[in-house]
Amino acid sequence: MSIGSVRTLDGNTFVVSDTRGDIDAHPDEPNGLFSWDTRFLSKWILTVNGQRLTPLSTDDLHYFESRFFLVPATGTVYVDATMSVIRRRAVVDGLRETLTIINHAGQAADLTVRIDAASDFADLFEVKDHLKKKGKYYTRITDNQLLLGYERETFRRETLIITDGAALDDQGITYTVHVPAHGSWTTDIRVSHSMWGWAEHQRLVSSKQQPHSRRDMEADLAAWMEDAPKLECDWEPLKHTYRRSLIDLAALRFAPMTSGVRCLPAAGLPWFMTMFGRDSILTSLQALPYVPSLAATTLLELGARQGSRIDDFRDEDPGKILHEMRYGELTAFEERPHSPYYGSADSTPLFLILLDEYERWTGDTVLVRQLEYEARAALNWIDEYADLRGDGYIWYERRNKETGLENQCWKDSWDSISYRDGRLPGFPRATCELQGYAYDAKVRTARLARTVWKDPELADRLEQQAADLKERFNRDFWIEDGQYYALALDADGTKVDTLSSNIGHLLWSGIVDRGRAKAVVGHLMGPRLYSGWGIRTLAEGEERYNPVGYHVGTVWPFDNSFIAWGLRRYGYKNEAARLAAGMLDAAEYFDGRLPEAFCGYDRDITKYPVPYPTACSPQAWSTGTPLLLLGTMLGLQAVGNHLVVDPALPVGIGHLALLDVPGRWGRRDAYGRGRVQVRATDRRKLRPQLSGLEDVVARREQ
Repeated sequence: MSIGSVRTLDGNTFVVSDTRGDIDAHPDEPNGLFSWDTRFLSKWILTVNGQRLTPLSTDDLHYFESRFFLVPATGTVYVDATMSVIRRRAVVDGLRETLTIINHAGQAADLTVRIDAASDFADLFEVKDHLKKKGKYYTRITDNQLLLGYERETFRRETLIITDGAALDDQGITYTVHVPAHGSWTTDIRVSHSMWGWAEHQRLVSSKQQPHSRRDMEADLAAWMEDAPKLECDWEPLKHTYRRSLIDLAALRFAPMTSGVRCLPAAGLPWFMTMFGRDSILTSLQALPYVPSLAATTLLELGARQGSRIDDFRDEDPGKILHEMRYGELTAFEERPHSPYYGSADSTPLFLILLDEYERWTGDTVLVRQLEYEARAALNWIDEYADLRGDGYIWYERRNKETGLENQCWKDSWDSISYRDGRLPGFPRATCELQGYAYDAKVRTARLARTVWKDPELADRLEQQAADLKERFNRDFWIEDGQYYALALDADGTKVDTLSSNIGHLLWSGIVDRGRAKAVVGHLMGPRLYSGWGIRTLAEGEERYNPVGYHVGTVWPFDNSFIAWGLRRYGYKNEAARLAAGMLDAAEYFDGRLPEAFCGYDRDITKYPVPYPTACSPQAWSTGTPLLLLGTMLGLQAVGNHLVVDPALPVGIGHLALLDVPGRWGRRDAYGRGRVQVRATDRRKLRPQLSGLEDVVARREQ
């Protein structure tokens, strides 16, 4: 499967195809040309003389451009192919494909080149759930254009295929080709798509701007990479991972319809190329020292869609930050609640955390003042609407029983919250990390209230609420005989006693009593949770533990990056560096691109991290993981107008430098050095351990 994606004029468009470049949509794989949650091409199959081609290789030239090298099948290994076929594809304002056939023989070739084309115009939810369409299809052919369309009442989607020198029919395009001996033949095909019908689409395009070109996209990527901090390091795989992360983050930029040219991180390909509250916020946090503009757009766009009413269908409350925004047919006809859907209990406190962290790094008090109303509404949601039992905790229970999410924390699969014996708790549920987020949100917003909004009474009240919450939490969630925090509270207040990675988020939030931090860290880095590659979502030995279970034993890179940040917060530098080392080792095996999740097998059993079968890749908060781990290893903090650097490097990295880190200080450099130099080629042979470290702090003005 090959994926190309790019932000285009009319939304985020991406292609999923096989290694031949063909699209042949079927229930097992989400192949197609997608934009705004609709599949605009479900079939795009190339044949030569009626035969499909054999792939030789695929080049990913850019995140928006690929090239496929193909040959006709000869039927035997003893006969060489006499021609090559090259498909060069760019996703730029739709699909642009250049098809080239090279004749290697001494005789001319007469060929029938065919592309079978179709569109089912499936909503992304229809692709996932194998649902049938309710509207009607139509096809129109004029000159060199094949128009494929779909309509249901006022809902309309169209795909326009344009090419020269071909015979067009309802099922595709056919070229009758003469290729001279040792010669070549080339043609261009353009595939555009519309959400409004073609006449309206053309009017909107002409009134706004000219379509993007490949050169525009190359220039955009070059500017993106040039503006990012520069990494210097003596471990080559880390440099490759860093570059891969920046490029994937560029590919995952999403421009909502109300944002103009501003972008935020979409959650991931192929299913989640849209705005998510939790995912966009956490990725923006990871990327703040590198691309602070993503955080600004995330805050503005989420604030603009903040809940304003009680709506059971959408699980909406006043002040609540959305979970997910969709634009497809099922959402338009309210067969899904995603316009937007608010079934997330953590997006709201995370919104406040990002607002504060963004101001710490950028000094942008203008945006903080602009979002004061939204921030106060978010605080009110935590106190008034999230507290379903009146005990001061954030609880969740879906009100949309048909299509709403049962679990509204980041582990949102159906069986992710369980007792040690495997039983599932009732509803409502209060997971532990939600309380940590609420604590951190109140502490941080108190700072903004005092320093930016000039409201000391609100600041005092929030600080007192946070202190009370921390005291109650450490009483109600602590499991004394296990020396760890419960995963959640059940509806009757019973502790859900499973040992999970969630306790690492408690360190990140700061809600853990200092005297209990050592025990928590011991569990996180112990053999039941730590696999050697990363911390598992659920501890080995729990009844529902499964190393290939989505939230019950796999390793999630983003999860580990925030746990590492939490370890640093409580002074466990060596453990944070060890965790970063394992995760960056895993990234090397994934060619620098960490997936959404990988299996939780122990490192002593597998010599490489085992992929999770259906993980999204690239996925935004996995893409952001190496960025946050770099910041954690260097101990980067924004304190006043200064960039503070407090490095702790794992074995295998002798020196590390991040140059031109942007912030309210302008640009600064951050350096770290380990005492023991280890050749990069020897690094993977080492067990995760740490050398002694000397801290080197260096800053300079650009």
